[in-house]
Amino acid sequence: MVFLLVLGAGPGSAAAQTDTDRALIAAAARGDAPEVSRLIAGGAGVVARDETGRTALLAATQGNHVAAAKVLIAAGADVNAKDRIDDSPYLLAGARGYLDILRLTLANGADLASVNRFGGTALIPAAHYGHVEVVRELLTTPITVDHVNRLGWTALLEAIILGDGGPAHTEIVRLLIAAGADVNLADREGVTPLAYAERRGQAAIAARLRAAGARP
Repeated sequence: MVFLLVLGAGPGSAAAQTDTDRALIAAAARGDAPEVSRLIAGGAGVVARDETGRTALLAATQGNHVAAAKVLIAAGADVNAKDRIDDSPYLLAGARGYLDILRLTLANGADLASVNRFGGTALIPAAHYGHVEVVRELLTTPITVDHVNRLGWTALLEAIILGDGGPAHTEIVRLLIAAGADVNLADREGVTPLAYAERRGQAAIAARLRAAGARP
């Protein structure tokens, strides 16, 4: 049997260990939006969590189930509720490149300052994994472009250090520069974005950095 946890109070929290709540998380994980709607109407709590701390909305986000996510958000699900490894619907959508769900979270109270288990905002893993449209969307918000994670890296540094130097990462570097990213903000060892790009043979990225005033 899977037991659910209740963290904090709110609508549905009193019944958060019922079979209905468990069924809601399972339906969200399958992307069964009609069943999600039916269970909510029957009293399932959108604040209920499973043994990993996952809410139904996070379960829907993990599967990129947009319709189920819409139903849950409309019912009051928290787009910032984190599980035990500090994933939230907002942060996970950004990291995985799930643009539609990301937009839903941004329209419904996403905390732009929230960070994942590595201390990074949603922008940093989006840049790392080459999710161009997610980066573009996040840069329309007041998110901090030069936020530094626990590794000592910004979104710009991750796009270079962990990227492949291809068209997607080159475009992300362009977007970050256009958004005001500090092209000379080095990592903890003092290595600059340009130095990393040159070391990794990322000629197109290095050229963009130099044009923006980057130093090796």
